[in-house]
Amino acid sequence: MFVSDEAMMRRALMEAEAAFAEREVPVGAVILCGDRIVAEAHNQREQLRDPTAHAEILAITQAAIALGDWRLDNCTLFVTLEPCCMCAGAILQARIPRVVYGAVDPKSGAVDSLFRLLDDKRLNHRCEVKAGVLASPCGTILARFFEQQRQLGKK
Repeated sequence: MFVSDEAMMRRALMEAEAAFAEREVPVGAVILCGDRIVAEAHNQREQLRDPTAHAEILAITQAAIALGDWRLDNCTLFVTLEPCCMCAGAILQARIPRVVYGAVDPKSGAVDSLFRLLDDKRLNHRCEVKAGVLASPCGTILARFFEQQRQLGKK
């Protein structure tokens, strides 16, 4: 069964909506192994009081547990926002071969915007990257969230 990148990004957007409802930065991630979803997560830094609780990190941990292996070499990660340095490092460590993301992150993106960690030839692993899948709705939810935070006078 073929699952489209857009369909999986819509699932990741559902996770981003859950983060928004929890007053977390609305980023969602889904990991697909073959045609099976093995992890779905969203940012939980505020809730868990953990700076590493990004959607990608939580999803990678869930997928490793579900598959019983830290090597996620048959998986695709779908995430609504371009991964940061920390998440790109975790993607490389998990050996994820393919990453699909929605909105670019010009302030901390480590896939295309500021750095190109996932295709750096100096590293022992590289990923195929597909950028901009459902970029508009992925960016819109972030813009809505930060506008709401400004209105509330929060950081």
